[in-house]
Amino acid sequence: MSKIAIYPGTFDPITFGHIDVIKKSLKLFDKIVVGVSDESNKDYLFSSDERISIVNKALFKDLKLNKNKIKVVSFGSLTTDLCKKYKSNIILRGLRAVSDFEYEFQLAGMNRKLNQNIETIFLMSDVENQIISSKFVKEIVKLKGDIKKFTTKSTIKSLKDKYE
Repeated sequence: MSKIAIYPGTFDPITFGHIDVIKKSLKLFDKIVVGVSDESNKDYLFSSDERISIVNKALFKDLKLNKNKIKVVSFGSLTTDLCKKYKSNIILRGLRAVSDFEYEFQLAGMNRKLNQNIETIFLMSDVENQIISSKFVKEIVKLKGDIKKFTTKSTIKSLKDKYE
């Protein structure tokens, strides 16, 4: 039986920090489902469809990752429901800094209360990517700064197109 992990997030936009988590998780699991949240109460720069396209381009066009091992989907449900849909009992979460831990710890606890069969696994991105956040990437590109150290070429193009 294959081991499937769910990696939920907003990915608005995807960064090298997210990509680090995906690459590391590919060493641990047979398949990764990248769940792009389309929760309506958040203020996104990109629509759900745009974010799915950006993630697909970053992973498969820019980085040439294995399409058979990664599936990118949109979801507007509880993450535990997404786990059920894809027959997974693993949620992946990335940690950048200690400040992330309290929120992520609470989230993992709530998911565990919703479904006691689900485990949350925390992965850290490499040191050089731990400071990257989608929020900072958007701010830098908005102010016409260089973001090539933070995300892929196609993602940079999508960001520049949005702000020009």
